[in-house]
Parts: sequence; structure tokens; C-alpha cells
Amino acid sequence: MGVKAMLPSYELGFYALVVTCAVLYSGSGIFEASRDSMNRKAFRDGIKPGWHYFGRKMDVADFEWVMWFTSFRNVIIFALSGHVLFGKICSMTVPQHRAVMYMIYGALAVLASMGLVYLMIILSHCLLLYSVALAKQKWLCYVAGLCCLASFKVEPFGSWQSGFVTGAFDLQDVLFYGGCTFTIMRCMSFALESSEREEGIYSIFDLLKYNFYLPFFFFGPVMTFDQFHAQVSTRELRRKDDEMKSIRVNALLHAGAIVAVDVFFHFFYILTLPSDLKFVNRLSDWSLAGLAYSNLVYDWVKAAVMFGVINTIARLDHLDPPQPPKCITMLYIFAETHFDRGINDWLCKYVYDHLGESHDNVLRELVASTATFAVTTLWLGPCQLVYIWSLANCFGLNFELWVQKFFQLGPFAKLEAKLSGAMSRRIRAAFGAVNFWAIVLYNILALNSLEFALLVTKRLLVMGFPVSTLSIWFITYCGVQLIKERERVLALQEEHSGDKAKLE
Repeated sequence: MGVKAMLPSYELGFYALVVTCAVLYSGSGIFEASRDSMNRKAFRDGIKPGWHYFGRKMDVADFEWVMWFTSFRNVIIFALSGHVLFGKICSMTVPQHRAVMYMIYGALAVLASMGLVYLMIILSHCLLLYSVALAKQKWLCYVAGLCCLASFKVEPFGSWQSGFVTGAFDLQDVLFYGGCTFTIMRCMSFALESSEREEGIYSIFDLLKYNFYLPFFFFGPVMTFDQFHAQVSTRELRRKDDEMKSIRVNALLHAGAIVAVDVFFHFFYILTLPSDLKFVNRLSDWSLAGLAYSNLVYDWVKAAVMFGVINTIARLDHLDPPQPPKCITMLYIFAETHFDRGINDWLCKYVYDHLGESHDNVLRELVASTATFAVTTLWLGPCQLVYIWSLANCFGLNFELWVQKFFQLGPFAKLEAKLSGAMSRRIRAAFGAVNFWAIVLYNILALNSLEFALLVTKRLLVMGFPVSTLSIWFITYCGVQLIKERERVLALQEEHSGDKAKLE
């Protein structure tokens, strides 16, 4: 109930006003803290000279973001621009062989950037998993694939393989492990799809064409093999109406997001502040809550920019890649929480949905979610922090189902049936607000540190109780109601589009 229930416009306006004021107030606290801490000795490594004419330094605590747009920027532009140009020529001249051309270009780019030994390591894993796929046994594909993944994520096997790669540059480790682990996920997808194929098996060249598509190679997203194979095998390359306009708009939005993040990092040190717990502990509860939430928003923006740029290039190649992650601001359900939609689609197809089926059975859901987070833990690299993050999010995912099943019991179902749709929506939003902060607190474990997550939890739930706790809960409730309103509008639009399609 309550999905399409409408609330009065004045009530929604009040919710929007409350959320806006809270964000501005929390942001002002973070801004003041950033300004006051600009010259602290403890922050020297995280804050570097920036815009001198504004008197601002820049937060450079995110090594990955800084490297993308400084020393590695020209390499990225050169490699991807070459791919776009090469892909355009292939699409115009030999569209039936464009996948082979992409494979050749991608393999040469990997060879030029990482060397022959790295390329041989990648090819050896591809050959191994292709050999396993010949048996057409799913369980064997899972075992072999997860063992290969463990060989990069568990020591000393990972260091042993990386030791073969000679040379040294800033992003060597990032490119090594990124390319290797994404390769294993792609090879597993190929093996699992091959095992389900009724007639024969896909060729080794199908696997290589799939794996060495350069935009996806080092950093994803992961397209499952069946989707990639079907799309690159299409000989008639046609654009949808206004598709090029959409691609240009998305490219401009991503460029704008990059500039916006650069501006943001000069005035809000959201990544460096959590590194000094003594300083952070002096912040108000509002600023601390805003700081924790800002870290999740930034990580979503980073993922959206990275995957958005890659997806734009893939769309130019007439592919339909996995979309960027859903904005964290629009999330209050654990099942929709992910920063990499490609990996999420892979996990859902081959693990979560495969074991959980309809996700209505409590026991099946527990088995499916446990297996999913076990694979995710291996993907991220087993360590104490990842174990805690996996357990917390796995619990949150199952707890949602437990609560849902509990309130579907006879007495509660009858009680909700007597309520109006609007009141049902308000009650559900109250629970959603609690879930929203559970998602925030569970995920800053991986984005910051266990100590920072514990500090935020203690301040908001223990030391800040009842004033800060209830105030932030109410503001979050207002935000969830705005999210639900957007979901209601989208649901009505989809329903209208469906009715229109039936009439036509």
C-alpha cells in the first residue's frame, strides 16, 4: 500500500523546506570546519595548494580521483580517443568485424600500458577458464572462477603474480588488479553462459573479443557475456531517435560533474576531515551526520562519472552498457544499494537471483544473500573491514525481508488495510528513514574507517539522543517522503506509457 498514494502539496512543500534548510545548515558547519582546518599539520598529506586567488587549498585525499585528472589524464584521453576514432572507422567500413577490431585495439593498448608479461597473465587465465567451460558444468565454472579470483585477492598469490610485471608507475597496482579481477568476472560469465548453451560452446575468440573491449577492460562495468555477444554481433548499426543528442548531453553532464567535484574539494574537505577523529569529534552532530552522508554522495558521484564516461564511449560503439549506479540520495532500501551496477547485475544473475529465486522465502534469501556477499568479499579483497562491511550489509538486506514478513502477518495486514494510502505511506517512510541511516552507517565502514563509523554511530544514536537522534530521523523521514513522491510520479508515468502502448 502507499506506493501511488498522494500527499497534500503543502505537506510535500514542508518536507522539501525542512530538507533544504537541514542540508544548508549541515553544509555550513562542514564549510567552517574545512576553513578552520586548512592549515592543520595533521591534514598536510590530504590538503594541497589549490586556488591561491581564492585563498583555498584542495582536498586530495582520494588518490584515485586525483590520478585520473592529473598525471594519468592524458593517457586516458589518448587511449579512449583512439578507441573512439578506431571504432568509428570500423563501424563505417567493416561493421561485421568490429568486435575483432575492438579486441585487437584493446589488446595492443593493454600491451603498451602494462607490458607483455601482464598480457600473458591475462591470457593464461582466459585460457584456463575457457578450458573449464568446455566441460559445461556450472559448479566447475564457479569453483575455477572463484579460485582464479582468489589468486589475485589472497596473499601471497596476488603479490606473486604482480611480481612478474616489470616497470613502475603511479597506477600500476590499480591497473593490474583492476584488469585482472574484471577479466575473471568476464571469464566466469562466459563460462556460465557457455554451460547453458544447448548447441556447442562459444569460441575462444568470442571470449577474447569480450574481454579485451578496452573501455570495460580495466575498470568495468561488467556486461554479462550474453548481452555483449548479442550486441556486438549485430551487423545493422542504427541509432535510436535523438540518441546522439542524448550522448552529447550525458558527456556534458559528466564534464560538469568533474568540474563541480573539483570546486567542491576546494571548499569542503569531506575526505580529509574523517582522518583526524579528535578534530571530527568537536564537530556538531549535524555536521558529523552531513560529513558521513557527503562521503557516500561523493563515492556515488565518482562511480557515476567513471562509469558514465565509459558508458558514453560504449554507446558510441552501438552498445547498451549497464547504467551508472542509482543516486545514493534516492536510496532507502538495501536491495537497491550498489555503486557498480555492472557487478550488481552480474551478482544478481549468477548468484543472488539464482539462489534466492523470488526472494520471498526467508531461508532462501539468507542463503542467497550470504553467498552473494561471500563473492563480494572475495571481489573486494578479504580483510577485517570488508568482513564487517559484508556482514552488516548482509544483515540489513535480510532484516528488510524479516520486517516485511513480520508486518504481513494477519493482525498487521488487517490494520494497514484499514489505513488510508497516505497514512500507510507515512508509516512506511518512518521505517525507511531508519533504513536510510543504516545504509549510510554500514557503508562508511568501507569508504572511511571503522573508527569513524563507530564515532558517527555513537554521536548520533547514544550521545545525541534524544534531540539529535530524533531531529535527524525526522529530517531523513522528510527526505524519504520526497523520494517516495518521485517514485509515485515515475510509477504513474510508466503506467500511462503502458496504457498508451496497448491502445496503439
